[in-house]
Parts: sequence; C-alpha cells; structure tokens
Amino acid sequence: MKIKNQDHSRRAFIGKVAAATAGISLGTSKVWGAPAYIPNLFNPYKRINGVQLGLITYSFRALEDQSAEATLQYILDCGVNSIELMGSTAESYIGRPESTINRRMFYRLSRKERNNELTKEEEKELADLKKQQESYDKEVEAWKKTRSVEGFNSLRKMYNDAGVEIYAFKPDYLLRKDNSDEDINYAMQAGKRLGASHVTLELPEEASHSLRLGKMGEKNGIKVAYHGHEQQHAHWWDAALEQSSYNAMNLDLGHYIAAGNTDAFDFIQKNHEHILSMHVKDRQNPENGKKNVVFGQGDTPIAEVLQLMRDKKYSYAATIEYEYETPENSTILLEIKKSIDYCKNALES
Repeated sequence: MKIKNQDHSRRAFIGKVAAATAGISLGTSKVWGAPAYIPNLFNPYKRINGVQLGLITYSFRALEDQSAEATLQYILDCGVNSIELMGSTAESYIGRPESTINRRMFYRLSRKERNNELTKEEEKELADLKKQQESYDKEVEAWKKTRSVEGFNSLRKMYNDAGVEIYAFKPDYLLRKDNSDEDINYAMQAGKRLGASHVTLELPEEASHSLRLGKMGEKNGIKVAYHGHEQQHAHWWDAALEQSSYNAMNLDLGHYIAAGNTDAFDFIQKNHEHILSMHVKDRQNPENGKKNVVFGQGDTPIAEVLQLMRDKKYSYAATIEYEYETPENSTILLEIKKSIDYCKNALES
C-alpha cells in the first residue's frame, strides 16, 4: 500500500481546487488566477444539444497513475464533465491497497493468451503476474473487513467541485453471483454516495442473479444497468427487464455492431426508456473483422445514433470508451480527445 503518497497527492489536489474556488465571487463567474487544469469549473454537466456526452474511466486503464486524483485530472484534460467511474479508482481513494502489478504487461499478455499467441517465456511471465494478482486479492480481502462507504462522500465532492458529475458507477468485482449481500449493498451505497443513478455490470447468465440485483437495487434506491459484449442482441435483456423496474440497460453500441446486429436504430428507439447509459466505440462488423478502430473508421453508426439521441431528446448518457490501439505517434489522452471531438461534431452537425 502506498497510502502515504496517496494522501499527499490527495491533499495537494484538494488544495489546488480550494485555491481556485477561493476567488469565486457570488454573482460573477470570474476567478482570479484560476488554473488551466480546472476547465469545467464554471460549466458543470453541460449537454451538447441536449445529449449528455460522458466517458468511462476504464479508458485510462493503461496509464501509470490510477488514483482518483490522477483520474480526475485525465478527465479534465480530455474536456468532459460527466463519467462512469470504475470501482477500483473509487476504492483507491478510500484506502484500498494499491496494486504494484504491471498492468500494461498483464493486459497485453492476457490478450495474447486469449488468442493463443503466447511464447514459452511469455507464459512464464503471465503465470508470475497471475500469482501477484492472487496475492493482491488476498490483501484486498483483508482490507474489506475495515472498509466504509463514508469516504465516497468526499470523493464525490472533489469531483463535483471540479465540475465533474458521476452518473454511473462500475463496482468491478462487487456485483457478481458469488458476492455476499454485504458486498452488493456496499457497492450500491457507494454508487449512491457518488451521485450515480445506476451501477453497471455484465448481464448475469443466471436469471436468478439479475432478479436478486433488481430487488437489492430497489432496496438501495439505485438502478442496475446491464452491459454486454458480443452476446448482445435485441432480446438479450428481456428477462432482466421483466424481473424488476430497477433493472435496466447499459448498451454497448460498438459491441452490438461487432456481434452482427443490424437493427441498432430500431432497437434503440424501442428500448430507449430502459437504456440508462450507452458505451460508444467504433468497431467493425463481422464481415470486416470486428476490430476496434478510430472513431469514424469502422461500421458503428456513432454519428447517426448520437443524432438520433439529439433529435428524439433521449436522456441517457453516451459514454465514450477508448479501446482501439494507440498509434505510435500519439497518446491515450490525445486519442480520447479525438473521439470526443468526433462525437461533438456529430451532435453539432
């Protein structure tokens, strides 16, 4: 755990926000000496022609510093002001042990393992990383005995003070079938304290678990929006939606197209009241290879769907998710900005 450094980083960031806000005068938007790193301070939660354009913080997964403070800076640097927040980032703020695992290597080797592309040396390296992960998981289990949701209040305040709204919370490992009711209640209460209208997770294979989550969502006063990959199809969410009014959809438009679906417009129009947020990425359809690509270069009708949201005044958030490979002459943040600009241009056309 690197709590000492983490606390220093937190105090420094909060100090910067406080210093910036100290110059605010009631009745005026002028701030004397306001720093450039708080671009959304006086323009919170702005929609673009009625559409809430957000970002999932999973997009920053390969960046070195995964703290809540660094993540907030990434968000502001990208120029968005509403997000789906990952659970690991939120929990790091309240003292969850920090992982020292080489995430970039772990993700890269895991991807190669799925594609059966590992060399013998890489197999050994991945096995070592998995052992490190197991050790870290045990450390987290010990921490869970002392965790509290109280710290999420100050995390929300830090983000809101910087002009960032948390509309969805993805609690990572906390909503699975084998989680206790205590874990699930904790995750849902964390989401509420962060200001989220819904928590997100993969749609469970067992209908009994989505029923359980729907009931617990109602008890905790927060909705549960189910995400999917290439399993998605027009009737994939039907059972969960029928089980509870607290069950909803976290549609992934890119994966929906990569799955071979061709009815995106009709599907969205029929189900928009059940969609609480939609992941936006560009993927190719099966005929073209299914790859994640730069926005505008694939088969996903991003611009057209955003314009449908604008014209129909749909209220759910469009959540940009960065998943294509970063070009050698670019950076993750720069590519995310390009993706955001693409979406903004579509909404302003």
